[in-house]
Amino acid sequence: MKTYLVGGAVRDQLLNFPYHEKDWVVVGSTPEEMLAQGFTPVGKDFPVFLHPTTHEEYALARTERKTAPGYKGFTFHTDKNISLEEDLQRRDLTINAIAKADDGTFTDPYGGQQDIKNKVLRHVSSAFREDPVRVLRVARFAARYHHLGFCIADETLQMMRDIVEQGETQALVAERVWQEMHKALSERHPEQFFYTLHRCGALGDLVSDQKAIQQKIADLSLAPLLNTMAYYSSASFSSREPQQHPMIRFAAFCFIFEPNEINAVCQHVSAPNDYTDLAILLKQHHDLCTSNNHWSTETLSRLFQQCDTIRRPDRFRLLLTANDAITFSNSASNVLTAELLSALHAYQTVDHQSLIQQGFTKAALGQAIQHQRKKQLAEWLEKFKP
Repeated sequence: MKTYLVGGAVRDQLLNFPYHEKDWVVVGSTPEEMLAQGFTPVGKDFPVFLHPTTHEEYALARTERKTAPGYKGFTFHTDKNISLEEDLQRRDLTINAIAKADDGTFTDPYGGQQDIKNKVLRHVSSAFREDPVRVLRVARFAARYHHLGFCIADETLQMMRDIVEQGETQALVAERVWQEMHKALSERHPEQFFYTLHRCGALGDLVSDQKAIQQKIADLSLAPLLNTMAYYSSASFSSREPQQHPMIRFAAFCFIFEPNEINAVCQHVSAPNDYTDLAILLKQHHDLCTSNNHWSTETLSRLFQQCDTIRRPDRFRLLLTANDAITFSNSASNVLTAELLSALHAYQTVDHQSLIQQGFTKAALGQAIQHQRKKQLAEWLEKFKP
């Protein structure tokens, strides 16, 4: 029995890129032998085990064969006689098909190290076209390594187009699409994920089953979207709450749609509610947040109510940050953002206890609070006007 470090950990070691997980392949063993050594089985479709001490994943070397359409249409075969090279051959890209032994030597039968040197994302074999998930993975790697200069090999991009034309991507379930999309939204250049899917014709099918939305994507120039996402990924935004980046980037992507289309897209890809809400709010209120020409007591009060700013002030701030991204955070939008936060402060700071002492209760108290908010907002607007 021999074990080898494989996949992303080897790839990122060679790239001097940070990584957090290690995956291992085991050659010349059986499930029974793994269990006898204290490994815990976790794989449903093929034998994968957790190391008894490190809890890292160890998978028996295996081969796979396409038996049905879709990404689940595979049968897997494990055997003590399956070689390391056979296991590596089933992997998607050459840069992911490198194994590292305990002594530090590499097994690289498909030229992964050369492709890392040349900064190329290239498929291992023609079996690449059998798994539609690989379209998503290549797009995500394009987002992950774009800043290093990586590009997709022409023949690999053509295979991705073949997968789309064969209808294989339509078999992907929403949860799997969102999983890869969310990972891409957290990468340094998420715009490359959407750009790659657009190039191979997969984007429309993946985000909607509505012909109108699919056609809109097909006819669309993604340049504004790419510019917005690229700008948001730049140094000017790099220090802003990194956990919020995926939500804002997703909202930037959805900005090309109308609110009802955004809701349909979010349902189709199973986006979380907070992602959906921010994307719709950005589309609905972008104009008001970008220009003060239509600011009034009623328009601002309605904005704050629809954004639920009393209960969710942090989301409103996130909305303003997303709006800055859409408008490339120029000096004018920064001033308006500060003014809106000032208006929100005036709207929020109502003395409830004073109204209660005046005798307001229940429904009347709620009406009095809302009246006072509008009054304070009107006073703020009077000071705000030139």
